[in-house]
Amino acid sequence: MSQPQSRTAEIRQKAKIRDGHAEQLLAGLLQDLFEIEAKNVVINHDQYSLNSLNGFFDTSDGAFFFKFHQEEGEEAMTGEYYRADILARAGLPVDQPVLMSVLPGEQILVYRRRDDPRFSDVLRALDLKDDVTARQKAVTAERALSQTVLNVYLETLHPVTAQQVAAEPVHRLFHERLIEPKSGVYPGGRLASFYVGKEVVFPGVTLDWDAFSKCRFVINGIAYEESVAELFDSAHKRLSPVQLADAGGVTAHGDAHNANVWYEETENGPQLSFFDPAFAGEHIPALLAEVKTTFHNMLAHPLWLYDPALAAEHYQASARLEGDELHVTTDFRQSPVREDLLAVKAEDMWKPLLGELKLRGMLPADWRRVIRLGLFLCPTLVMNLRAGATTHNPVSSLIGFSSAVMVGSEPVAGNDIVSRFLDSIDPEQV
Repeated sequence: MSQPQSRTAEIRQKAKIRDGHAEQLLAGLLQDLFEIEAKNVVINHDQYSLNSLNGFFDTSDGAFFFKFHQEEGEEAMTGEYYRADILARAGLPVDQPVLMSVLPGEQILVYRRRDDPRFSDVLRALDLKDDVTARQKAVTAERALSQTVLNVYLETLHPVTAQQVAAEPVHRLFHERLIEPKSGVYPGGRLASFYVGKEVVFPGVTLDWDAFSKCRFVINGIAYEESVAELFDSAHKRLSPVQLADAGGVTAHGDAHNANVWYEETENGPQLSFFDPAFAGEHIPALLAEVKTTFHNMLAHPLWLYDPALAAEHYQASARLEGDELHVTTDFRQSPVREDLLAVKAEDMWKPLLGELKLRGMLPADWRRVIRLGLFLCPTLVMNLRAGATTHNPVSSLIGFSSAVMVGSEPVAGNDIVSRFLDSIDPEQV
């Protein structure tokens, strides 16, 4: 028997219609959970809410901000959402909610409303129009946060059991999107519902999933070793929670993309702080802790993942099929601020973390592979990349799948932005 739809799932579904019904349901949920009368409920329809919902409401006690994350089939999943307290205890800068529910299907956080922008909004403005001074401030803020987070990782790094790792909810962002939640059948979950048996449409090429997923990508002349199908199969095996205890565990946010980060101007300079710790944990696999952050804050930009329509206006992409090779030509590239942030993530986070793992004898020989497979699942399973399935168009879809292959697979020869990044964090490299 299938699980009944959760209240948060219903609200998120109704919000897409924009007829006011979702706001009424949300006010009812807040009344039932917290015994508060929510007025002037406003749901934000922003590009970053791929698997969540946020917005504002008022009460007699002031103005508030709410956010909840909602996964398909979450009622059948294990692990606990929203453990902001463990992040605060570890010394991470995290905005504490004033109200919180962790009931299955009714997980929601309520914060005092802030006027600070999210870091994602600051960076999007820099993607569209570079400003050297503003970019330097953003990079400074990122470096300070990375150093703080790294210190927590090094202090909390510890051996973990497969059972401890498997209990962490962070796997809902990775492995559990590949399988059916209750049965564990592969392919299942988002992989099956998004892609299997479907069609992909690119400028110049239309293919069914079976044919496309077996293609070898050649992107701007660089050939890649693995197909999309091979990368999904490898991720299913290697990112299985019981396989990820080999590099130890850390206390981490787990999903610190920049739409979950406040940017605040202070007398001491710009500062960043987390919110919405839906997947926080104390035994998060060390090699997985920064994967979402690295992909969604640097490699998913500019525009193609969150602003597909704008991406099609700013960039070109086309494909042609030669045998089983999909040759992609595109002028897409990272913006200066994303390149700078990726360098900070390499220097101030990944390289010292991997170095410490190596020093403690906790660095798996295939660490590079684990990181790549995690990065690959970020774009492919956070939303449906097929043109027309959601907001993607043929150009953004092609850029998206090409980006996924680039982060997931090693080049046959030569290098690209991802292989250079991985080379730069290799603890064997001086």
